[in-house]
Amino acid sequence: MYQASVPVFRHYLSRVSDIVAVAGPDALDARIADAFPARQQFATAAGFALRIACPLAGREVPDLPQGLGPRLAVARALLGSMTPADFEGAETRVIRHRAGLADLEQSGSKFLYLFGLPNFFFHLTMRYAALRAAGVPLGKADFDGFHAYPADFRF
Repeated sequence: MYQASVPVFRHYLSRVSDIVAVAGPDALDARIADAFPARQQFATAAGFALRIACPLAGREVPDLPQGLGPRLAVARALLGSMTPADFEGAETRVIRHRAGLADLEQSGSKFLYLFGLPNFFFHLTMRYAALRAAGVPLGKADFDGFHAYPADFRF
């Protein structure tokens, strides 16, 4: 459970920092339709990372700073303090939480794979799409940090 959550969250939260640097502060107000603006999507993804990892590790979810930069830094640092041993038994740990207005009770495994990871990536994808729609020159390599394309390549 540790390997499927903490390293994934830390990697993609570092991608957020890189994308914010490319986009610049003005573009962070970009949004798609009536969804949250990119800035709020980033902040929500950082919150989701801890909202998922902390209960799996048997920890309380802490309050995070409001500013995007400090929020990302605190989330990454808290995730970095977690160890695989913190997640022992997490698959079967019962997690009670809310999804919007729904009260849910899930095993740790279902919580991570059916709720946590999909919601984390939903918010990351929405912010990426909002910035792309606003004309920020981002590609797949910016999203995942692994792909490489020539400078003149267009999707």
